[in-house]
Amino acid sequence: MADDLGDEWWENQPAATASVSEASDGEEGRDAEMTQQETTPIPEPSKKTKQVIATPTECFLIQPKETKEDARKAKKRRKKKITDVLAKSEPKPGTPEDLRQMIKDHHSSSRSVIELEELNLPDSCFLKANDLTHSLSSYLKEICPKWVKLRKTHSEKKSVLMLIICSSAVRALELIRSLTAFRGDTKVMKLFAKHIKVQEQVKLLEKRVVHLGVGTPGRIKELVKQDGLNLNPLKFLVFDWNWRDQKMRRMMDIPEIRKEVFELLHIGVLNLCKSESLKLGLF
Repeated sequence: MADDLGDEWWENQPAATASVSEASDGEEGRDAEMTQQETTPIPEPSKKTKQVIATPTECFLIQPKETKEDARKAKKRRKKKITDVLAKSEPKPGTPEDLRQMIKDHHSSSRSVIELEELNLPDSCFLKANDLTHSLSSYLKEICPKWVKLRKTHSEKKSVLMLIICSSAVRALELIRSLTAFRGDTKVMKLFAKHIKVQEQVKLLEKRVVHLGVGTPGRIKELVKQDGLNLNPLKFLVFDWNWRDQKMRRMMDIPEIRKEVFELLHIGVLNLCKSESLKLGLF
């Protein structure tokens, strides 16, 4: 019996040994595979991969989108103002050509070529322009050396011999104060709207003889329309052309004043200039 068991054990021994061997081989194969995985170098990422990986990091550096308000503020800061340009530019005295060009530009869209030619003022209409070296008194003495004799012969009411046109009531008062050396016995009247009604000025012009008026184009135009001021005896019309306000604007740089000047020219001034009874001066 023992011999039979022994024989059976020896018969099954190779099979068991083969199983152990197979198991051992399997473990060694797995160990070798793991060792190979550990020792195999990991390939470096390509440039494309690097860029893709870096993209999320770059997203944090993107600036917030510019809002409409920010764009409007930036545009406002960048926009050049006419006052800045004028402040940096050297002042140049006005010339007759400046006024002629302004008249042409103002009417170019509404008048024909022939009509524009009719509006052109010849050189004979203009007095010598201020070269920026004169005071108002010295300038008026130069362009009107016979003023004393002229004013003594003037006796017509509702009229003046000379008009000085400026941009504001404040500027008109400054000009009147600067007339001291020129005026003598000249009767001067303020012709602006501030604190003075049109009807009050009409009554004053009816009562007294006035030689010289200083004011704004809007009020002077209104007086002419209401028949309070007759332009026919007028001999000199002087524009306060070169003076600049705090914003560095001349009177003709202000749209409202420029419009009123052109309207005043058309209600009688241009015709008087062409008949050579009226002379224009640019102070």
